[in-house]
Amino acid sequence: MIFMKRLTLSLALTLSLFVSACASAPPKQQENACKFLKENKAWYRALRSSAKKWGAPIGLQLAIIRQESSFEHKAKPDRGKRRMLGLLPGKRPSSAYGYAQALDGTWNEYKKATGNNGAERYDFDDATDFIGWYVAQTGKRTGISQYNYRGHYLAYHEGAGGYLRGSWKNKNWLINTANRVHSNADRYETQVQGCKKKLQRRWLF
Repeated sequence: MIFMKRLTLSLALTLSLFVSACASAPPKQQENACKFLKENKAWYRALRSSAKKWGAPIGLQLAIIRQESSFEHKAKPDRGKRRMLGLLPGKRPSSAYGYAQALDGTWNEYKKATGNNGAERYDFDDATDFIGWYVAQTGKRTGISQYNYRGHYLAYHEGAGGYLRGSWKNKNWLINTANRVHSNADRYETQVQGCKKKLQRRWLF
């Protein structure tokens, strides 16, 4: 009986550590990618894997996640002032969820296209792979170059079709946001390139 209790406790602790690894707390200081990735090298490995697989720069991935969720793994759209019967919180404006704020339909499309059927939006590895996949697909459809961060964010928000139709052109708030994402992506990419040797260094223990 004592053995079983200890085994159960051990399994519970292992599961807790695994979940924590998949969903780390948002970095308090989000300006320096080298600093917060050094504190969480599992994130760097996920970002690098997605970059190699899909061609989406690490800086772009980070800037999209920061803009969409502020690195909060269970982020959802704000209900704002929506109310039901004047009292209860109303429905959220969309089904966006997780690090990448992927919609239900787009996430299901990603899982079907990649075969990653167990993917979860709160898992950083899956979120970065999703962003890489999305950037690669929209890049092919729109011709947006790899390092055109502004264009990729506009397409991320509006979809490839919306981007090509120019649905973003009269949305000054979105253009301003895309410019901010571009600035963050450019800075993150420069930072990561400067510290990647340290980030790739493996601990002996």
